[in-house]
Amino acid sequence: MMNGLLKSDNEFILKALRHFDEIDRAVIFGSRAMGNFKKGSDVDIAVQGEKVTRKTVADLDFLLNEEYPLPYFFDVVHYENIKNDKLVEHIDRVGVEMYRKGVG
Repeated sequence: MMNGLLKSDNEFILKALRHFDEIDRAVIFGSRAMGNFKKGSDVDIAVQGEKVTRKTVADLDFLLNEEYPLPYFFDVVHYENIKNDKLVEHIDRVGVEMYRKGVG
């Protein structure tokens, strides 16, 4: 896969995202989206949704980093709460949608 994640790992991530009804969309960004990741690179995920809370982000982060058998470190951010304009621009420019509620 282009993001360097195994199909089974992507399926675990999608399962985790679907667990949260308040998440409308999720985008992978950073090195995994740009294709210049290395072995051990983290997985940056921006989640979107008006009803997403800090608890949503923390619970998703816990699922991905602690509960699921995934060999990566995940960094989960709430897109609507990002204060860094350059980070928002980066996500908008290179982000790869991996989940949209109601699709797939």
